[in-house]
Amino acid sequence: MSDPVTTASSAARSPAAPPLTLRMHALDNVAIVANDGGLPAGTALPGGPVLRDRVPQGHKVALVDIAAGAPVVRYGIPIGYALRDIPDGSWVHERLLRMPEARGLDGLPKATVQAAPLPPLAGYTFEGYRNADGSVGTRNILALTQTVQCVAGVTDFAVRRIKTELLPRFPNVDDVVALEHDYGCGVAIDAPDAVVPIRTLRNISLNPNFGGEVMVVSLGCEKLQPERLLPPGSFAIADERQAAGAEAALDVVCLQDDAHVGFMSMVESIMRQAEAHLARLDARRRETVPASELVVGVQCGGSDAFSGVTANPAVGFCTDLLVRAGASVMFSEVTEVRDGIDQLTARATTPEVAEAMIREMAWYDAYLGRGRVDRSANTTPGNKAGGLSNIVEKAMGSIVKSGSAPISNVLAPGEKLRAKGLTYAATPASDFICGTLQLAAGMNLHVFTTGRGTPYGLAAVPVIKVATRTDLARRWHDLMDVNAGTIADGDTTVEEVGWQLFRLMLDVASGRKKTWAEHWKLHNALVLFNPAPVT
Repeated sequence: MSDPVTTASSAARSPAAPPLTLRMHALDNVAIVANDGGLPAGTALPGGPVLRDRVPQGHKVALVDIAAGAPVVRYGIPIGYALRDIPDGSWVHERLLRMPEARGLDGLPKATVQAAPLPPLAGYTFEGYRNADGSVGTRNILALTQTVQCVAGVTDFAVRRIKTELLPRFPNVDDVVALEHDYGCGVAIDAPDAVVPIRTLRNISLNPNFGGEVMVVSLGCEKLQPERLLPPGSFAIADERQAAGAEAALDVVCLQDDAHVGFMSMVESIMRQAEAHLARLDARRRETVPASELVVGVQCGGSDAFSGVTANPAVGFCTDLLVRAGASVMFSEVTEVRDGIDQLTARATTPEVAEAMIREMAWYDAYLGRGRVDRSANTTPGNKAGGLSNIVEKAMGSIVKSGSAPISNVLAPGEKLRAKGLTYAATPASDFICGTLQLAAGMNLHVFTTGRGTPYGLAAVPVIKVATRTDLARRWHDLMDVNAGTIADGDTTVEEVGWQLFRLMLDVASGRKKTWAEHWKLHNALVLFNPAPVT
């Protein structure tokens, strides 16, 4: 990934800074304004037109006259068509554009890009926790799985007591979390699409950061019974217990059991069971493992026009580093890559992988169609305020998180990852639903880019947040872990920030550093993707 073309020098942070615009491709007929606070009308752009309008930071300016009906080009592709003549130097915003139709799913290129193999990247390691199923955790956490929302209040009360009364006795355990969700009953549990939330919950319970210590809190009368959520054979137990002849029996606390008399009886039962799991987790120690054991989910939220210029290209460069190191990387968000489907199917390792991507896109097109919306429903007011005119422009900046490596695997929502390399994990673009599904896939480290800013975090895995702009990194200095805005400022390159992120990942995965989300304990709720009916 090459750096964006700048039409002026850096120092965009200073009020006295010269005009700075960023153009992504030689064919682009627009550029975005990089200066903090934007630029006023009358500003002469070096080598370009004079601004006819005030153009906010991150928004587009026409570099040439654009006739009505002509394409507006950014990233080298039409992101829209002019609804009227747009003179050079004009502010180009969403109200001036007609969005292109979605690319059809027929006749797409399949595995046609035969890029040269990325050279291996050897010798990089981190300190992680090896699990009985062969996976590796970056944290050592006890998770309490819940079969139904009805038990959430009791579990929450018990977890608060566990953290206060038990956790201090087990210093090698990082945390105790309740896997609260809104599913389990009052739903069409046998509907075909019910497989999505059920397998999501099952696979989250088996996330590598939970060390194989599966503990379930059940009400008793719910539709999603414990044995349906975690059937025999769906999980492994620690090696020492296997050696002793123990079976992988499901550990369930059922609140409706006759043995429970009163609320505190339920709470104390949860605490007794938790103590045994905590003791086993506490006996675990980090060990040196290759970087290939990383399972990284990449995502963006609160995106702006800088996302595709700074943070996402840096993440894409880091994605290539991870793939070169033998690690697993997932990129997701169906509506945010839908407009680049031809780019993605061309990068598939085989026609079968390309067909799997097309199948997931078609399923999601139909899902949106049932709700009488399309991909254009994705963009938010914040995206537009940050300079993104429509989902096409947003998608072009989102795709670059995937880097340049071949796409070797595709996951449907809620499925577990079982392959190395670069995977397309089909998820909604909603931050918290995407994060939930990437947890289910088995990620042990999360990278999240943002331009508008978000305090997003997950309790189960460390979340490294990357700011797209220096101004955001300055104002949110204790929420952003990496400032990719230095790329737009001209102070660093995409490659330099990509390497910075890669090295930070190894430190965070090893527990040598905590992310700001971990420091402040900022944890978003799990939000299941449930396309099945609610009864």
